[in-house]
Amino acid sequence: MRTELYAIALLAALPAAGTADNWPQFRGPNGDGQSGATGLPVTWSEAENIAWKTPIPGRGWSSPVVWGGQVWLTTASADGKEMSAVCVDRDTAKVVHNVVLFRNPNPAEINPVNSYASPTPAIEAGRVFVHFGTYGTACLDTETGRPIWVRRDLHCEHGVGPGSSPILAGGKLVLSYDGMDVQFVTALDPATGRTLWKAPRDVDFANANGDFRKAFATPTLIRAARREQLVCPGAWFAFAYEPDTGKEIWRLRYGTGYSGASRPVYAGGLVLLYSGFSRHELYAVRPTGRGDVTESHVVWTFRGAPAKPSPLVVAEQVYLAQDRGVLTALELKTGERVYRQRLPSRCSASPLYADGRIYVFDEKGATTVVRPGRAFEQLALNRLADGCMATPAVAGRALFVRTRTHLYRIEKQRVRGRDNPLPAVKPML
Repeated sequence: MRTELYAIALLAALPAAGTADNWPQFRGPNGDGQSGATGLPVTWSEAENIAWKTPIPGRGWSSPVVWGGQVWLTTASADGKEMSAVCVDRDTAKVVHNVVLFRNPNPAEINPVNSYASPTPAIEAGRVFVHFGTYGTACLDTETGRPIWVRRDLHCEHGVGPGSSPILAGGKLVLSYDGMDVQFVTALDPATGRTLWKAPRDVDFANANGDFRKAFATPTLIRAARREQLVCPGAWFAFAYEPDTGKEIWRLRYGTGYSGASRPVYAGGLVLLYSGFSRHELYAVRPTGRGDVTESHVVWTFRGAPAKPSPLVVAEQVYLAQDRGVLTALELKTGERVYRQRLPSRCSASPLYADGRIYVFDEKGATTVVRPGRAFEQLALNRLADGCMATPAVAGRALFVRTRTHLYRIEKQRVRGRDNPLPAVKPML
């Protein structure tokens, strides 16, 4: 009861999710990398427009999420034996909670490119949902940092570590598990963690080994053809499900594509989906069909899409920050290439659009600020001491940028706070 009253009080006091003041999930309020925020900085460095900077221990590529006065993210020890949730005060950079949630005596090995804390949390008033793939999922009270519920019974063999982030959709917490052994999507009750439905991936992988059965993409909730749809890419196929039941609506077959991590985007009546490794294709699909829509609803494809960064759509153009360090712009309606521009370094983070500008973050600390348009126009090139594996967040007039070692609040000011050490760890489970 106390938690429910706290949530109600927060709802009354804080701006609703979806406003420019909150960033509640991976890639923002609509999951598309866009924000209505204004007054954001164009230029910054370690000595300019840094409101604060605080170190985050361990290793984690999860993005920050922002609600009210809190910024949440996850982290893990480099060996995966401890997995934690961290809450930073949005205004002061003080670490409010640093909670060890899961201890793993024998975690599986992961790819060096990944981390044990790559899935981004989802947050709403009074509750934050943190997910570490097969190692566990928990709902925490944002006031106390204490668990409301925990699930450690949903498993798959990730092979190279977890990747897909949880989302809140239609009053449910939706999780994708696409492993080397099993593949399914499930919806949990956010209040209790109880399973509401589970949809096994109905895919015949023939004799393909486990590496070719994996996927790491985060689902996206869309409304098309007069209904809500959960678009959930997996290996070889992407699926759309009914959010209330998990019943399949349509599927797209792209063959032997696997390990895709790009989140789908819905814009201009088209769902943009990445096929995964081996094919590296971006598909533009009309989400109005039923059954297998591969031959009937694909409008265009583009070969050479990024494996990790998700697409960004601005003013009828698709922007792709490609892993190898290239920004490509395409026509949304046709898939025709508009331009291709080399960036300073490789990209893992997805690009953002806010305040009339595109922000592209690379793995070595550079952020290229670009004006949308039919020709590449660089507005600024900003550098931090380390680079981004995580996609940043936007809230208020600030960018919240997680590098490999620190969390920054980047804002138009010259007030620079000292590095803020974390408090003693509070083991919870």
